[in-house]
Amino acid sequence: MTRIPTLIYPLIIYNLFGLFAPNMLEQVMFRGFLISGSEFIFTVGHLFLILGVVFLTVEVIKSTRTSVESVLDHSFSLIVFVLYLLEFILVRYAGNATFLVLTLMSLADVITGFTVTIFAARRDVTVDRAY
Repeated sequence: MTRIPTLIYPLIIYNLFGLFAPNMLEQVMFRGFLISGSEFIFTVGHLFLILGVVFLTVEVIKSTRTSVESVLDHSFSLIVFVLYLLEFILVRYAGNATFLVLTLMSLADVITGFTVTIFAARRDVTVDRAY
C-alpha cells in the first residue's frame, strides 16, 4: 500500500469532480476580509492545491527510504506524473491553472524521489568503499 503514490488521490478526486460536477472547482467555500481590508476567497480548487502540497510532503518523506521498493515507488510516481500531463493536455476540464500546479507537484515528486535515491545510493557506495 505504501507503493501507491499519494498524489494519485487528488487526480482521482479531481476527475470525479470534472466528470460529475465540472463547475464545482470554482465554487467558493468561504470568503472573509483580512485586517488589511483585502477580501480572502477560498474555492474548492484552492483546497485541491492544499491537498496536493500535503500529499507532496508525504511523497518527499517517503522518498528518503533507500530500498529496492523505493525504485518501484518512484516508477509508479513517474506513471502518475505522465497521467497528470496527458490529462492536462487532452482533457478539457483539466486544462486550467489548478490542474497545472498539481501536475507540477507530481513532477516535483518524481524529480525529488529519483534525486534523493541517487544521492543516498552514492553515499552508501562511498561508505562501503571506506570499510
